[in-house]
Formats: sequence, structure tokens, C-alpha cells
Amino acid sequence: MKGSLFHELEVGLPAGELWEVYGTLRLAELVVELLPNVVQKFDIVEGDGGVGTVLRLAFPPGMPGSQFSKEKFIKIDNEKRVKEALVVEGGYLDLGFRSFLFRLEIIEKDSNSSIIKSTAEYEIDEEHAANASFVTVAPFATMAETISKYLIEKKTSVMNS
Repeated sequence: MKGSLFHELEVGLPAGELWEVYGTLRLAELVVELLPNVVQKFDIVEGDGGVGTVLRLAFPPGMPGSQFSKEKFIKIDNEKRVKEALVVEGGYLDLGFRSFLFRLEIIEKDSNSSIIKSTAEYEIDEEHAANASFVTVAPFATMAETISKYLIEKKTSVMNS
């Protein structure tokens, strides 16, 4: 069984400014800093933030699945502003998923606004099909809202100082 979910959030920031965070390891740093209830900690297992980089994410107690996930960046397209990470160990794989991919896209609306599109694509064996109900884009929605709010506040304080 295959499935996908997505979330879109329109924000009042240029696509380039968002991609400076989303296209780099700064995203993981900010998620840990601003949303410890989503990801408590991250470590770089290998790589420098580019394609092939593997991150180990530690989740807070109470989240479904295992307490960690290893994710490998399989695509980072700086022109189209798309980043894809494949779960390679733990996380959803521990719930019987055959594959699990996250895609983050920054879509330019105009010079001062963008859309953050977060997608989860998965494949799960029939005997574990009930676990598909654990798939949610809520953490991505929270991440998009929190990070964009943080960046807007930071930009506003710089402009006002």
C-alpha cells in the first residue's frame, strides 16, 4: 500500500530567505532549538549537509514508533528549492513501513511571499496497513509555522533596530 500526505503554508517571506534555512542544516538546528517537543536532538552521522548526509534524530518520549530515526538526504535542488530525506533506520520503518520519504519545497509566490510545502510519501506492507494511520504532517505544519514566525520576527527586529 502506498500513500502520501502534504501540508502547505503561505508565508510573507521571500523564497530565497526560507531556502537559506530549509536547504541547509540550519533547519535541523532550529527545529531542535524551537521545537524540542518534535525533535529533541540531532546528530550528523555522515556528510556535510549535502546529498548523502545522514542525520540521526532523537524524538521525545510518547511519539509513536521508535525514539529515533536516521534520515538520508537524497535530493537537494537549490534551483527548484526542493529537499528530500529518506528514512533509512528507525522511525516509521519500525512500524512496518517499507519506505518513508519527506519532501520539503519552497515555492515562490512573488518577491515577498512563498509557500512551504511539506510532503510525506510512504509504502507499507498490507499486514501493517493499520499503522498508516500514524502518518501525519502535523509536525511539518508546526515546523513551517514556527520557523517562518521565527524568521519574520528576526527580520522585523533587524529592520527596526
